Amino acid sequence: MGKTYDRIDDDLRRFIGAQQMFFVATAPLAADGLINVSPKGLDTFRILDDHTVVYLDLTGSGIETLAHVRENGRIVIMFCAFAGRAMILRLNGRGTAYQEGTPEFEELRPLFPSLEGDRAIIRVEVDRIADSCGWGVPLFEYQGQRDTLLRYYEQKGPDVVRSMRRKGNATSLDGLPGLTASS
Repeated sequence: MGKTYDRIDDDLRRFIGAQQMFFVATAPLAADGLINVSPKGLDTFRILDDHTVVYLDLTGSGIETLAHVRENGRIVIMFCAFAGRAMILRLNGRGTAYQEGTPEFEELRPLFPSLEGDRAIIRVEVDRIADSCGWGVPLFEYQGQRDTLLRYYEQKGPDVVRSMRRKGNATSLDGLPGLTASS
């Protein structure tokens, strides 16, 4: 039986801190829009307080999360226990996207390790915190983070990565605005 929480307490902080990955889901307002779910890793998640979390958004194949958050703010972050006690934790809330170069991005960026390819920070004001059993989630043995994306960014260099973002991250698959020209 699932439980809801009034805040991200110490037990939930420990659970979140033990997870090596999380998932982010968003959707546009349009009924025929594409729902997006993205896996995240690489030590890119932080808890600011009992109702506020942030994660570092890296340049990738699309700009769906940022575009959806800008359009309507709706976001859910999900953690699954792949080892230890079974549990799924969902943090529903309202997101705000801060692009690289904005004062908010620059203020929050030191919270994360230095990673090539960073393009935004997504801040979520969490308004629902709920768990569920997770009994159907398989057990996996953690072997480490993949470094392929980071090596790719390093190989291309910051100027090429910025050029790629300008070309590929200007709009979402649904045609919503993505990154502004300054990134």
